[in-house]
Amino acid sequence: MFGQEYDVIVVGAGHAGSEAAAAAANLGCSTLLITMNLQNIAQMSCNPAMGGIAKGQIVREIDALGGYSGIISDSSAIQFKMLNKSKGPAMWSPRVQSDRMRFAEDWRMKLEATKNLDFYQEMVSGLIIENGRVCGVKTTLGIEVRCKSVVLTNGTFLNGLIHIGEKQFGGGRAGERAATGITEQLVDLGFESGRMKTGTPPRVDGRSLDYSKMIEQPGDTKPEKFSYAPETKPLTEQRSCFMTYTSPIVHDLLKEGFDRSPMFNGSIKSIGPRYCPSIEDKINRFADKERHQMFIEPEGWNTCEVYVNGFSTSLPEDIQFKALRSVVGFEKVKFFRPGYAIEYDYFPPTQLKHTLETKLIDGLYFAGQINGTTGYEEAASQGLMAGMNAALKVKENEPLILTRDEAYIGVLIDDLITKGTEEPYRMFTSRAEYRTLLRQDNADFRLTPKANAIGLASDERMRAMENKKEKSSSFISFLKETSISEKIANPILEEKSSAPMKHSDKIFKVLSRPQISLTDLLEVESIKTYVEKNQLNQEMLDQAEIQVKYSGYIEKEKNNADKLSRLEHLKIPDNFDYKKLKSLSYEAGEKMSKIKPVTIAQASRISGVSPSDISVLLVHLGR
Repeated sequence: MFGQEYDVIVVGAGHAGSEAAAAAANLGCSTLLITMNLQNIAQMSCNPAMGGIAKGQIVREIDALGGYSGIISDSSAIQFKMLNKSKGPAMWSPRVQSDRMRFAEDWRMKLEATKNLDFYQEMVSGLIIENGRVCGVKTTLGIEVRCKSVVLTNGTFLNGLIHIGEKQFGGGRAGERAATGITEQLVDLGFESGRMKTGTPPRVDGRSLDYSKMIEQPGDTKPEKFSYAPETKPLTEQRSCFMTYTSPIVHDLLKEGFDRSPMFNGSIKSIGPRYCPSIEDKINRFADKERHQMFIEPEGWNTCEVYVNGFSTSLPEDIQFKALRSVVGFEKVKFFRPGYAIEYDYFPPTQLKHTLETKLIDGLYFAGQINGTTGYEEAASQGLMAGMNAALKVKENEPLILTRDEAYIGVLIDDLITKGTEEPYRMFTSRAEYRTLLRQDNADFRLTPKANAIGLASDERMRAMENKKEKSSSFISFLKETSISEKIANPILEEKSSAPMKHSDKIFKVLSRPQISLTDLLEVESIKTYVEKNQLNQEMLDQAEIQVKYSGYIEKEKNNADKLSRLEHLKIPDNFDYKKLKSLSYEAGEKMSKIKPVTIAQASRISGVSPSDISVLLVHLGR
């Protein structure tokens, strides 16, 4: 069966593995996806949702690059929300609640319909390495499959250990065994490894909850969608989430189990996600808070299983149950399964290149939680880039590397390989210094041309993007050139408490006022006629309005990005000997020798490297 040599083998079929396999296969490479259980492809191991703050931007970027996460999120969505709409557009973040079972099914159907992609169910226990290059994988049945490159996307399965109270058992996820062998081999080859921890809340029977005591959280009245592709449509029907709160009584009941908590009795030694703490961690760290929010999220259209967001825990199951029964609306709750924590192996990502290829082994790529990240979206974006670059390398083409001013994905990967991480890394808008440029609405403008150039985003996608760009630009020109009289404008301005006009002015200037939105002006005859005649859709209108209102900020950020991009083009020679620079600080020399930055800009982002160290480097390089 495995007589052929594959171009790319992807190990693991979570969010990272699914995107990696799709990208490599769609770029024309013979690809094999190996996973321990084909029934669990693209499983939503934690909450049934995609997107959110900064994560929604990542899903839009994956979609713009030709990945599938946006399309699958749309096809399996049960609710859509655009978060942070009260803030500026750089902060707007799309999020969907998903039907967990449909999400995994849609992913599998998408992958099965992908040319050049084969599947195999078994555990990979080791790699075939020859002369510093990966040449294949070995399975627990002793099968060897040869290939030109391997993408490891092992998630939480590498030596996974599950904790519920004082109970511990091996597993990569509830009901699934851990993966063994790979960590030990990689450490023997010279890789540095570490341990991380994550957790998940209980799942409960929605029929046992009293929603009348909770606060309803409906979706948007005019829901949008993730994908730029026409194959998906916005939701016409949605399911609501609900919100309730913990209380001092709940906290006291939880504290009864602290002596049996693996978080506090020393069983768990690794670090968990800072921005998604367990409920026991929250009431311990924020002892002054009398209550914490809990979001009750349905797992699908038809199932009664419910995800209890905000109640992640590894406390004993009897404590979890007793405490939850004291939450408003949960008085008669029945468990489907308790929450748990899981510890797993990861490899500090400073051991990678910007392509996500390892520095030690040629042709070996890491993506997802193996790199110390947390979150479906972060994993999927890494999988896409690793699968893409593995395929490009096999085809002997230039890699695709996204910079910090081009994509949140660029920020994510640069942060990981330049700074590393000692706790599960999660993306936030605050991590991106160019977030006004990296908005969710313009991901196709930024990235579709790059993906189309390498053959991943279709020509149809490219034409749709160019049409949107051309029509929104033409509309902006119309707004700059067309005047509106004070007679027509003043009633609108008065209603919005904006100063009246004394004479006619360009529509562009009126729309630039902070109190005025494009919606307020759409009934003005000249604008209405233009929009209808040119068939402008909501995406085009939103794009034009953002460009009008934030043009000053966007221009300023572009100038800052251009200045810094000059340093991105200043290359540092391979195998540069930092020790010979006597004026360089010891810490800078040590860290740069380890990370091996490719450019001056990357070197400047390494923690411990000061501006004076960069000056020394620039002088030595003759700049």
